[in-house]
Amino acid sequence: MYDSTCKFIAANYSEDIAKWLIGKAISLTEIKPSELSLEPIRADSVIFLGSDEIILHLEFQTKPSEEIPFRMLDYAVRLHRKYPNLDIHQVVIYLLESSSSLVRQEELNLRNTYHKFNVIRLWETPTETLLETPGLYPFAVLSQENNREKTLQQIGEKIETIDNLTTQSNIAASTAILAGLLLDKTLIQRLLRNDIMKESVIYQEIRDEGKREGRQEGRQEGKREEGISFVLRLLNRRIGVISGELEQKIRQLPLNTLEDLGEALLDFKTEADLLNWLETN
Repeated sequence: MYDSTCKFIAANYSEDIAKWLIGKAISLTEIKPSELSLEPIRADSVIFLGSDEIILHLEFQTKPSEEIPFRMLDYAVRLHRKYPNLDIHQVVIYLLESSSSLVRQEELNLRNTYHKFNVIRLWETPTETLLETPGLYPFAVLSQENNREKTLQQIGEKIETIDNLTTQSNIAASTAILAGLLLDKTLIQRLLRNDIMKESVIYQEIRDEGKREGRQEGRQEGKREEGISFVLRLLNRRIGVISGELEQKIRQLPLNTLEDLGEALLDFKTEADLLNWLETN
């Protein structure tokens, strides 16, 4: 959710992002990972933005990772192969404060290979910088200012002054999502207008994704209940009525284990066989 929100901000407010990261408010369009050779691309946290002069490669991370330096080199090579005449500007943006030395690693040394990239730690970024343009508002609550509630209130007030309703709703929803990394949901709802957020594209995407996940979970749970009923009926025919304690254990099994039990019980002769199987699986 946080990755997709950051990518949404970068793709839709690329001029604000460009002004912040490369000092020029230039229009950038998204380059799809499929345009680069040699899969896989970690599409969940990476976005490529390009113009006729530059490619901006962004990685959004909530936690430090040892993989980042090599991944930046890997993507730099892929980008250069596809766009040899364009400058490549790479930035890793860490959203949450960490004491790990990994968040300060800005280069990779591999024997005779050296690669440099940029790193931004939002908790060290001045809040004022992120309150300069609407596209950066969502990141401000994660910035240097320790009074997060005050910052969120400032963002809310600035959002109210945005004339374009689409921009207003998108920035409000994105701010609410990223603020959820550090702040209580009730506080966020108090300081940001919920009616505005509901009109946002990113809000609707996340809501729809939640519904899809909910339906998927419902189908999985339905299959599990069917599996439990089927296994209990087979056990009743194979070894007789089992104890309530064993039945409860069976009802707690995940679907894949239930499927395994459905096959194994064909060899059971007594309740002891079932007990032994449950203890070893």
